[in-house]
Amino acid sequence: MILICGIPTEPPVASVIARCNEIGAPIVLFNQRDFDNIHLSWGVRSGGIDGQLTTAEICCDLSLLDGVYARLMDDRLLPELDTEPPDSGRRLRCRRLHDGLAGWIDLAPGRVVNRFRAMGSNASKPYQSMLIKRHNFQVPETLVTNDPDVARAFRAKHGRVIYKSISGLRSIVNEMGDSDLDRLEDLRACPVQFQAYVPGFDVRVHVVGDEVFATRIDSPGTDYRYANHEETILEPFDLPGDLADRCRSLSKGLGLALSGIDLRTSPNGEVYCFEVNPSPAFSYYESHTGQPISLALAHYLHGTSHLA
Repeated sequence: MILICGIPTEPPVASVIARCNEIGAPIVLFNQRDFDNIHLSWGVRSGGIDGQLTTAEICCDLSLLDGVYARLMDDRLLPELDTEPPDSGRRLRCRRLHDGLAGWIDLAPGRVVNRFRAMGSNASKPYQSMLIKRHNFQVPETLVTNDPDVARAFRAKHGRVIYKSISGLRSIVNEMGDSDLDRLEDLRACPVQFQAYVPGFDVRVHVVGDEVFATRIDSPGTDYRYANHEETILEPFDLPGDLADRCRSLSKGLGLALSGIDLRTSPNGEVYCFEVNPSPAFSYYESHTGQPISLALAHYLHGTSHLA
């Protein structure tokens, strides 16, 4: 039985639910927005972990779950809590429920996509870059600083430079322009990550267990996620065998059963890795390429193979 946690209408979650239904894999749904009707209790004993999850539809023994897919939004931002004061009992109960779920997920046996402790590397982009290098990937020359003069010198050295947040929160990647020089004094309040610009085309690699799905992205924008969608082209891409193996190794090395790895191939064929997303919105790439990413994930959670 598979536990699916998140917002059931959110595209990646919805697609996994649909694929599980297609292959006949029984599921239990932890719908975050229905937290008022969910109860979770568990404990660790000498024989292992036991407990129960009760929703409006089912009461499930946690020992029956052998697969977990968790794609959770920040429960503090749930629409159902918009009018609740910060210290309300309802908000506190929701927080405790999600804390309990996260704790169980990190300890639960079976196939988990992904354990929260494994997703921690994404909270610090510089730290994750160090881990990426250990798996034989090139990373663009990087600077993290709150010193405006150091940032100016970095741009003077490389000519073209991009900047982005160093945290795990999603940020827009921008190329540093002349107008940005006037804003560098703002760095003193918050350090920023700068990287030497790498020309070429992007490749998003989704690793699901041992399976690899690569998508080539050609876009006029620095950050294709926010570029003109009519001018952005996504198509399946055949990774060379050694590169696919490195992607598998990187994903496993980070403790991830599912990952979204961002690569760029330069005009001279060099491959750079920017970061690894531990909770990728794979449905965007799947919808453009027809790659069976959600099907592979459903089979992984169910302990079967869609290639059989």
